[in-house]
Order: sequence, then C-alpha cells, then structure tokens
Amino acid sequence: MSSIDKTMEAKDDPVAEIFQPRQREAIGELGNDGRPTVQRGISSRQAQMIAIGGTIGTGLFVGSGQALATSGPGFLFLAYCIICVFVYGMITATTEVSSYLPLPGVSMAAYGTRYVSNSIGFAMGYLYWYSFGIIVAYEITAAALVINYWPNTVHIAVWVTIMLVVILALNLAPVKYYAESEFWFASFKIFMIIGLLILSFVLFWGGGPSRDRLGFRYWKNPGATKEYLVEGPTGRFCAFLYALVFSMFSFNFGPELIVLTSGEMKSPRKNLRRAAMSFAYRLFIFYILGALAIGIICNSDDKGLVTPGFGAAASPWVIAIKEAGIHGLDSVINAVIITSAWSSGNAYLYMSSRSLYSLAMVGNAPKVFTRCNRHGTPIYAVLVSAIFSLLAYLNASSSTSVVFNWFINFTNTAGFTSWICCSIILLRFRKACKAQNITSLPYQWLAEVLAAEEQHHEIAVETVGPKIPWYKIPMKLLG
Repeated sequence: MSSIDKTMEAKDDPVAEIFQPRQREAIGELGNDGRPTVQRGISSRQAQMIAIGGTIGTGLFVGSGQALATSGPGFLFLAYCIICVFVYGMITATTEVSSYLPLPGVSMAAYGTRYVSNSIGFAMGYLYWYSFGIIVAYEITAAALVINYWPNTVHIAVWVTIMLVVILALNLAPVKYYAESEFWFASFKIFMIIGLLILSFVLFWGGGPSRDRLGFRYWKNPGATKEYLVEGPTGRFCAFLYALVFSMFSFNFGPELIVLTSGEMKSPRKNLRRAAMSFAYRLFIFYILGALAIGIICNSDDKGLVTPGFGAAASPWVIAIKEAGIHGLDSVINAVIITSAWSSGNAYLYMSSRSLYSLAMVGNAPKVFTRCNRHGTPIYAVLVSAIFSLLAYLNASSSTSVVFNWFINFTNTAGFTSWICCSIILLRFRKACKAQNITSLPYQWLAEVLAAEEQHHEIAVETVGPKIPWYKIPMKLLG
C-alpha cells in the first residue's frame, strides 16, 4: 500500500491532512471557512444500493416497451448489451478517477476542472445540474400518470405535489435518512425484478395458467428485428439506432451517481470501488436479462405498447401478464413502477443538489450553495435544484407536455456528452499520474491492470502485492 493510501486510511477526513491549503482550495476542499459541511453518512451497504436503485426507474418497466414496439426484441436485446459495455467503461473510468481523490462534495465536473480545464468543469457542472433536475420532473410525472391505471378522479397535479413534497423532505433530511430510504426502495425493486425474471422463465416453458409454451415464438413471428422510417436494411439500421438511443435513457448518469455519493460515503476509497463493481454486475444482469425476458413474453406488435403516455398499460410486463391470464399481478407491477419512479426522482434530486454544491465549491456558482445545516445538508442547493421539479406540472395539460418532452430529449443527449467528457478526464488523469510517476492507485481499469501485470509483475488494484495468476484477475476486479 502506498504512503498516500496509508495516510488516507488513518484519517477521518483524509484529504485535509494530505493536501496543502492552496491545493485544497483548487479542488474544492470543504470546511475552509469553519462552517458545517456535508457529512460522510452513507454506509457501504447503502452506497451499493443507491446507485442501482437510482438507475432502475421507468426505463426498464415502461420505456422498454416503446423500444420493443419500434425495433423488435432482437435489436432491443442487442442495444442493451452494447450500452452495458459502454456503461462498464464509464463506471471503471469514473471510479478510477474519483477513488484517488474521493473529496467531499465533488463530481466529475470538479475533476474536469482539476485535470482538464475550468471550461469543461463549468460546462459539465451545469449540464449535470440541469439534466438531473429535469429527470426528477420526468420521474415524478411518470409515477403520477401510472396511478391513473387504477380508476380515480384525483387530478394529476395533486399526485405530483404529494410526490414532490416527499422527495424534497427526504433530501432536506440528514443524508443517512436519504440513503436508508433509497436502500429499501432499491431492495424492493431488485426483489421485484428477480420475481419478474422468474415469471418470464416459467412462461417461457409454458408454466402459466394457459399452459401456452412461449419459447422464442415472438422472435420468429413477428420477428426479431423491425424496420423504422424506411424499408430495407437502412430501415433496420434506423430501428437499431432507435433502440440504442432509447435504451441509453435507462442508464443515464448511473456512473456519475456513484461519484456524487462518494463525497458523503464512509471509507470512500474502499467502499467506492465496492459500490461501483456491485452496481456494474447487478445492473447488467437485471437489464440484459430483463431485455431478453421482455422480448420473450411480449409480442412486439401488441398495440398496448404504443399507448400514449407513461401508463402501466404500456408496460410490456403488464401486457404479458394479462396475455398469460394471471389476475391481480398487473396491479403489483403497477405499484413497482410507481415506487421505482419515485425512488429515481429522489436519487436525481440528490444528484442535482450535489452537482450545484460542487459547482459552488470550485467557484463556478454562488458560494451560498455551499452552506449546510448542522446535519450536513446543503439546504440552499437542494431548494434551488428542486425548482426543476415544478416542470412536472407541465404534464397537467396535454399541450404543454410537448414542451416537456423537448427537455427530456435534451437530457438524453446530455448523457452521451457526459460520457465523452468523462473519457477525456480519465485520459488527462492518467497523463497526470504518469507525469508525477504515480503507479499505485486505489482502483485501475482492466487494461491498466493487465499492463501492470506484464510490465511490473504486480497488480495495483487496491494494494501492490505479489504477482497474481491471470485466472484470478476477474475475481480480483469484482472484489
């Protein structure tokens, strides 16, 4: 273990003891003015569930149906597989950078300021703040509209208000309460996804009430792929691109969420890597198997998939359950969709507020947003970030909902932009390490691990130790 690693393990606030005051100011070190700062109140178990809980929202349960109807089950499955590869690259990149300097209150934008330029840090910071805030409004709207699956006369604005108040209250509370709520939200979603995958397996072999064995029937008729916009190979290529871009929203900003939580994570150097790898393989299993299951149990030509809005009636899971003749389970799935959207909105408001907090710490936003209460909550950053949530009321009118969809499209583009910037930050970070002759890092990407194995006969993942056999490398990476 390097001297830096030993020092950071020995201190409650490791950064304060390592960096000189001028360096701390440049990277946004907290507490220089003696005021309350964010606190490390997120435990290891909570950190592992927050990332995956914040990512699993309406995309898997409802949004995937639109991609299935447009592109077909084959392209849907392929798109999720490809996006998972990209997400893994982003997870390893962001973890490698942030685990070296897990500073309280910083995001990838702050690392962009440190390793690239103030311009890219400024742009990324406001990109994150805006995008996360918009997604809060999206998730609240989705949850409110899904409630209409059950007969009720309550206006959608009432449901939006109730959910917004609860989300705001959780984010204004001490971070340990936010983390605990996300832990249980995420646990509930994971149990339900596992249940749906088991149900899909049963229906695949004909274990439903109708005893109809599905197999890969819908991959043959109407087919594994579809055409979009034009006919022929070009149309199939367009359909694949549609599925690829649409599936991106399901994973939007997942890696960045891990980095944002590291600032309030206990023992961040150890738990950050653990949370990242746990997030990676759980998310891939759920989304890849989920995409495969959806294509098996739901006909891509079903008219219910193109139902306007975000309602549960458009969910491929609900459609498949109805077709299988299983009564009552559709309401359970509806409840899962509501809690998933609610949980994701809760997580994205946290991300938006911490992004604004990080901007203020590096001098790219007013200093007032760095102020925290005695529990370590940046209350002003939370309140201002919550203003974006009011855009959810646009969906109370059918005409203004079109404008709201424009905001969502901008956010989807922002996800790809963020990944490009994160890749640039990683390259600059590695160049900085090379210039400073730093060879030992808390976490390194697989390519770096293999390079270290070949050149130095030792792997620097957590510590520098004896040579590790090649067949143990995957298990070493997954912890």
